[in-house]
Formats: sequence, structure tokens, C-alpha cells
Amino acid sequence: MRVSRHNGRSGSHGAYNPKHNDRGFDFDKAEEIKKEFTKNNLYWDCITRQVVRQDERTDETPSFTEVEKGFYDLVYKDYVEGQNARNTAARYKERNRTTDDLRESTKTCPEETIYKIGNIDKHVDYDVLAKVTFDFLNQLQERYGKHMHILDWALHLDEGTPHIHERHVFDVVNKYGERQPKQEDALKEMGFELPNPEKKSGKYNNRKMSFDAECRKLFLESCKKFGLEVEEEPIYGGKKYLEKQEYIIEKLNADIKDLYDTIDTWQEIGEKLQAENERLTQENKNLELKIEDVEGLLKEVSEVAYDKACDTLVDETTDKVREEDLAEIEHHKKWLMVPERTADKSLRDYAFHQMEVLQKNLGKLRDRIINRVRKAFKLSEMKDKFIEEIMEETRPSTLALLEKYKAEIKERDANTIYLPKKNRGEISR
Repeated sequence: MRVSRHNGRSGSHGAYNPKHNDRGFDFDKAEEIKKEFTKNNLYWDCITRQVVRQDERTDETPSFTEVEKGFYDLVYKDYVEGQNARNTAARYKERNRTTDDLRESTKTCPEETIYKIGNIDKHVDYDVLAKVTFDFLNQLQERYGKHMHILDWALHLDEGTPHIHERHVFDVVNKYGERQPKQEDALKEMGFELPNPEKKSGKYNNRKMSFDAECRKLFLESCKKFGLEVEEEPIYGGKKYLEKQEYIIEKLNADIKDLYDTIDTWQEIGEKLQAENERLTQENKNLELKIEDVEGLLKEVSEVAYDKACDTLVDETTDKVREEDLAEIEHHKKWLMVPERTADKSLRDYAFHQMEVLQKNLGKLRDRIINRVRKAFKLSEMKDKFIEEIMEETRPSTLALLEKYKAEIKERDANTIYLPKKNRGEISR
């Protein structure tokens, strides 16, 4: 397994906030935290100097923020007051600061280190990580506790791979006898030299780099002490670094390929949408041509309306008349056959029979009557007259409706999608 150790003081929002470490925030809203494991997190601070679990903390337990504030107030109060007095005497009162200013400044705030053994797929149990870290931190305190002070640490089990957040501060006694947070001078007094003594101190040549290398060595020794087999060669630097860069590039290219595969899928969908848009556009154009010929369209619509009206009118009128005729004959049949009638029975039977024949014949006549009436309505002189009247009546409303359709067509054309051509790329090594 690989050992990880990372340092940092600040991010995009300034100095790191210890509230993340001791869960001093509403972590119920933090989706990345597995709440069911939070109760087993372990915490330690330099004031209580006790290891406690999350579910053992009480309202009396100081937060990491309170611990660090108390440490800065106690240890660096003399330096702040002395420096402020010197600033005032030199007429630079605007440079005066508080211990909170020191604690929150990205240059003098605590440094935070994260320790991890393994990754999310394979890692040591949390109790092993705790034992290794305890042993390592005790060694640091024994060797360098005069100028490096561990303020607090937390072992998290609720964020994937178990890991430890540890916060510390470097300081040195200045020429005025005041303890002052000052990393590089502290490391010098701790006996650390520049990685390359022949070159000037800078971002890539400083005592902190030597200190971090020593810390990694001690941490690996603590791992071995508890029987862990870990990779000793750092992943950064030389060939290993290049291998990691190539791995990252290959991973990025694979991700890009997946992205383009997704784009291809959406491109196909987009092409289908565009084809549908083109079809609708053509239909719009055909409809526009038809709409432009208002008179022709009006006549066509009126003819359809007239024919439909004639069919409906003739059918309904003929059926109604036939029903009334049949009802009237039925009435006479009943009247004829009542006992009160004085006419001869045979004569009445004959009349009744003739009425039944008439009823049957009326049913057969229906279709012939309908056809004759329809022909009458479709005579050109009659039809043209009625169609002209329909056109005049419907012209205003039809024109208004056509204008509405034109506006809708124009809006639909404006919303037609035109997709760009695909353009693939790959990251170079």
C-alpha cells in the first residue's frame, strides 16, 4: 500500500478552517460524509490532551477553533503586544495586529497535514492508522516539540478512506525574547538545511522540504513498526512522476472518449431533430404558399363547408320528414282499427293494409329523395351562389386566422435547430 502525506495552510477561501476536522458545522447537509460512521471519529487537542470519540464529546468539550485560539492567545500574546508597541513607536500603528490576526493569516496560521495509508479500494483498518499516527506524532514531539507544536488532530472514518487531519504551528524565540510564529527560522533551529545548500532559498529549495522528507521517513518507520508493507519510493519526482503524468493523461483521454461517445449519441438525436425541423419547415413553406393564395383557399374551404352542410342538412331533413310521415300513418292506422269505427271491417282491413304498404314504400323512397335533393343543391348556379355568400361571411375571421398562422410559422422557423459539426481532440503527452 502507498502512504500519503499532504500539507497545506490555505485555499481559495483563505486559511483552512478547523471546523471541518472536528465536525464543527452542520454536516447533516454534507453529502460526502457518511453520517453512520461519524460517531466513531477520533479527536485530540493540546488542551484536554485526551483522545475522544465523536459520540463522547459534550458541550464542555472545546472545539478545535477554541483550542487554537486559546493557544495563540497564550503563547503569542507577548509577541503581539511587543510588536504592536514597536510599530506604534515607529509610527506604523496601522501594522498592529491581534493574536486572531496571526491565527487567520495565511503566513502564520497553523499548517494542516493529512495522513492516509492505502486508498478507497484497499486501506488499513482505522485502529492501525491511529496507532501508526500516534507513534509518529510522539516521535515528532520528542524531537522537535520545542519549535513545532501539535495543536489538534482528527481521525475521520466517514469520508471514504480513513485518514487523519493534524494541525501544527512552527515558532521561534526572537531577539526580544518573545515566542513568534515563524516557520523557516524555526526549521533552521530544528537543524534542517536547504535541500541544495549551494542554491538560494526559494519555493523549490527550502528547509520545509527537508522537514517533510524527514517526516515521511519517520512515518514509514512507524508503519514498519506495526508490520505494514508500504511503498517507500515517493510518487513524485523523476521517473515515477512522469509515469503518474502519463497515467493522468491516459485517464483524461479515456474520459474525453467517453464524453465524445455521449456527444455522438446526442448528435444522432440532434440530427433526427434537425431532419424533423427540415420536414416541418418544408410543410410550413407549402402552407405559406397556400396561405398566400387567400381567395383560392377561401373558395376551397367554402366548397368543403358547403358540401358538408348540404350532406348534413339533406340527411337530417329527409330523416325528420320521413319520421313524421311514418308517425302520422301509424296514427291513422290506430284510429282506423279502434272498435268504435262503424265502417265495414273488410274495408277497414283493406285501408290498414294499404297504409302498411305506404309505410314500406316511404322507407324505400328515402334514398331516392336524398339523391334528388343533393343534385338540386349541387347545380352550379345554386352552388356558386351559396359558396359566394359563405366566402363573404367567413372572409374577416379567415384572414385573421391566417395572420395568426403566419406568425406561428415565422416563430417556428426562428426556433429551428442547426447543429455544429463534430470536432474531436486529444491531450498530448
